[in-house]
Amino acid sequence: MRERMLAEHGRTVLRLGGPAQRLTVMRVLRERLGAGPTEVRALWEQVAAGEYGGTLPETELLAPRLRAAGVDAVAVRA
Repeated sequence: MRERMLAEHGRTVLRLGGPAQRLTVMRVLRERLGAGPTEVRALWEQVAAGEYGGTLPETELLAPRLRAAGVDAVAVRA
């Protein structure tokens, strides 16, 4: 289903506005995705570079959680 959504609607990326707090973003990623320390660090690098993405629902689930933690985040089509 995920591959079909990506093929039909394209990829969406998570964009951070302004300086992001690395530890806050990593905490949200760990809590939301259940990732371990090594995986969270790699995910942070993708997010910071504007390369973390997936389907619109995937990124739309993370963006409000990041905003609630004080990080300016939006999901945008790549």
